[in-house]
Amino acid sequence: MSSQPASVTAEQDARQIHAHDHVSPGDIAIGVIIGRTSEFFDFFVYAIASVIVFPQTIFSFADPLTATLWSFGIFALAFIARPFGTMIFTAIDRTYGKGAKLTLALLLLGTSTVLMGLLPQYETVGAWAVVMLAALRIGQGLALGGAWDGLASLLALNAPRNKTGVYAMVPQLGAPLGLLVAALLFVFLVSSLSAQDFLDWGWRYPFFVAFAINVVALFARLRIVVTSEYERLFLSRELQPTSFRETIAKEGSTIIAGAFVPLASFALFHMVTVFPLSWVYLYTDEAPANFLLIEAIGACFGLVAVYLSGKISDAIGRRTLLMLGAIAIGIFALVAPLLLSGDTLGELTYMIVGFILLGLSFGQCSGAAASVFAPGYRYVGSAIVSDLAWLFGAGFAPLAALVLSSYFGLVWGGIYLLSGAICTVLALRFVKVLEFRAN
Repeated sequence: MSSQPASVTAEQDARQIHAHDHVSPGDIAIGVIIGRTSEFFDFFVYAIASVIVFPQTIFSFADPLTATLWSFGIFALAFIARPFGTMIFTAIDRTYGKGAKLTLALLLLGTSTVLMGLLPQYETVGAWAVVMLAALRIGQGLALGGAWDGLASLLALNAPRNKTGVYAMVPQLGAPLGLLVAALLFVFLVSSLSAQDFLDWGWRYPFFVAFAINVVALFARLRIVVTSEYERLFLSRELQPTSFRETIAKEGSTIIAGAFVPLASFALFHMVTVFPLSWVYLYTDEAPANFLLIEAIGACFGLVAVYLSGKISDAIGRRTLLMLGAIAIGIFALVAPLLLSGDTLGELTYMIVGFILLGLSFGQCSGAAASVFAPGYRYVGSAIVSDLAWLFGAGFAPLAALVLSSYFGLVWGGIYLLSGAICTVLALRFVKVLEFRAN
């Protein structure tokens, strides 16, 4: 009887089934978009619920502002857990292969997400509701660290020299697509159900949908991951799962630089998604469905801007585009937050301009991360950079922005965003992080 672990045997069987499959750049691009859209859909389902659901169902013992701050605190746990997930699942990758790693990671992500949809309310189980939500949020973070499949890096490294920007923006399309689907789903539920029905059971449906989307994404990505050509492409580009410790020791300075370059984009990411929803929900009489619809409109502009970022980057250079984007975000940070205290037109203007700036900068901020690492450390190095950039730039953004804006005024939320823009400008000014190394 064979002594091989079942996961290894399963992956070998899958490789035999797909042994003759051809993996084209188009296949990789589709796998990347599906995978990133599913991850961001999960992300936004939780983000929206953290504003309009959990403060009333899990943190109902507190006033609305305090409950939302508690909810944002739990929100940040996934970003803290994500680097640990990368560490754990990289070890699984080295031992059992990428197919086993990806399957286990997405199983954990889907299980954590669907169990959130089954959470009892605080009135039913008391503080255990908070504990369970925190544990499941950590599970999501660990899974997101493990869901790194290297497809985005592989796509960027196989880009023609004159189309690096276009190839780099492909994975970033998943963010506006994920938000668009999540926002419209919540708009439908909030508009179709009574407030009581929505809080009792309606809010749970998007978490179940997220699980179904994860299953589809898993099969779409496994179709590529288990092929022999995928493995050949990985080996030819030296995208092997090196140890976490060794990668940090060899590429520590590159990791730090790479983590700070996208701060402006990642801070803005939450300043046009989670934070404005919380502000409008807490401090205006506007129905949440109306503002979610505005966010969906903004996401459409963001989707177009992400696509255009590739064209512009190839024309003027990625470094130049990110520098101009960070400066524009800094200007936006000082002026735009005041629009949230205005009318619907002000909110719409805030969202559209914000999403355009986000798309132009976010579309290029992390697409070429693999290219700056020494051969042999690209696979894990890119994952660590992504983890740290999200942690520093986005993990605490909704919490910090809401605290500053609630106690000191909206302008301080803008100053928080400005600090991220300054960090990006300094990183781009002093660290040539985005220059390609010779292969």
